[in-house]
Amino acid sequence: MGTLALCCMSHSPLLNLPGPSRGLLDDVEAALAEARRFVSDYDPDLVVVFSPDHYNGFFYRTMPPFCIGTAAQGVGDYGTHSGALNVPADVATDCARAVLESGIDVAISASMDVDHGTVQPLQNLFGDATARPMIPVFINSVATPLGPVRRVRALGTAIGTFLATLDKRVLILGSGGLSHDPPVPTLATAPPAALERIVHGTPMTPEQRQARQVAVMDAAKAFADGDSPLQPLNPDWDAAFLEVIDGNRLAEVDGWSNDWIEREAGHSAHEIRTWIAAFAALTAHGPYRTEQRFYRAAPELIAGFAIRTAVLDV
Repeated sequence: MGTLALCCMSHSPLLNLPGPSRGLLDDVEAALAEARRFVSDYDPDLVVVFSPDHYNGFFYRTMPPFCIGTAAQGVGDYGTHSGALNVPADVATDCARAVLESGIDVAISASMDVDHGTVQPLQNLFGDATARPMIPVFINSVATPLGPVRRVRALGTAIGTFLATLDKRVLILGSGGLSHDPPVPTLATAPPAALERIVHGTPMTPEQRQARQVAVMDAAKAFADGDSPLQPLNPDWDAAFLEVIDGNRLAEVDGWSNDWIEREAGHSAHEIRTWIAAFAALTAHGPYRTEQRFYRAAPELIAGFAIRTAVLDV
């Protein structure tokens, strides 16, 4: 019988770009160092990453709510790893089969493109995104319409049930959130070039990628200066979500509507789905206790930035 441990964290492309203050970066780095110690001590054989995508691997031409990768590669956005990741195809396929047998409809991908939402936490924790075998689990958190949150919890439970059958030390990693409302294009608002990308996956040129990075940095500066149309962060909402997580009250999220999440915490707050799935995978085996509890409202990152580590409370 294997063991399970968990680490959830926010991600931000701005951690890899000029702009954030030294004090903020030092604070986040100290928290990441603590998470690295937790992961190093646990020394996982396998990492299962629940993560969103930002129209770099999944597009409106076919947008599944959930997808398990049996092979994957990083797209290399915002300075993250570009190229193949270390995905054990047989274990990933068995995982998909078990999830489908449990009654959860999940897509599979034998060539999943993943972006900073998947790769950044791997690099932050291990230094090298390919250091450990990993299974990527995509959870759509950007492209509306979205399914109910309760189905996300059910997905996590099904995957957690499967992971316990492995004779491995498994680290469950959730990447995303908390409150934030960055300038992400939508079907209703995207200009023609962006619409081609988010629907058809038209590749960005190097010049377009550079322009996007500059736009993200400019948006973050304006947001931090209080001169932005973006929805403000909601630290109170973040704290309430973290209280649910820390208190083993995960079932409460089943009653949360997508409209309410977006209204309270921004369009991209739907990335808490990755946390919900990760904690559901852990709690499938009983109560847990969170250990590291880091949070900082970080306008310079356009995010409520949080880290949690957890183990089963046995």
